[in-house]
This record gives sequence, structure tokens and C-alpha cells, in this order.
Amino acid sequence: MMSVALQIRDVPESVRDALAARARAQGKSLQSYLLSLVETDARRSRNVDLISRFENRADGYSGDENTADMVRAMRAERESRLSDRDGGQ
Repeated sequence: MMSVALQIRDVPESVRDALAARARAQGKSLQSYLLSLVETDARRSRNVDLISRFENRADGYSGDENTADMVRAMRAERESRLSDRDGGQ
């Protein structure tokens, strides 16, 4: 895998100092700490992209219903089918 250099300009000293302090607290260099932040953000963006692919699925679940309400409705439907099958007994 080929790597590339990134450069961020005009970073305020207070921001650099805060990032450097966090890097030291984790036993990392500032470079290593910043690379881990960038890698984490890239992984998360892939997760968001994956989730968005499934948002409008045609599986009957819109995501708008409360899960407990869905379970109650499914149970009521099952009970109704069983009751109809058994002749209402």
C-alpha cells in the first residue's frame, strides 16, 4: 500500500498543543496520534456509507417503528392466525 503525506496549514498553537498533550498521554508521537485519528475517521466514514446503503431497503422495515410495538403487532398477528386455525378455541 502506498502512503501519501498530508499537511494541515494554519493550525492554532492551542490546538496543536492540545493534540500533542493527548498524544503524549497515549505514549505516541504527535504524528502517530494524528494518523490514528485520520484512520479512525476514514473507518467511520466507510461505516456511514455502508449504513446509508441499507436505509431504504425494501424488506418491509422502515426503521420508524418502535421495536416493542413491532413485536407486539407480530405476536397479535400470530395469535390471530393460531386462533383462526384452531377454530377460535
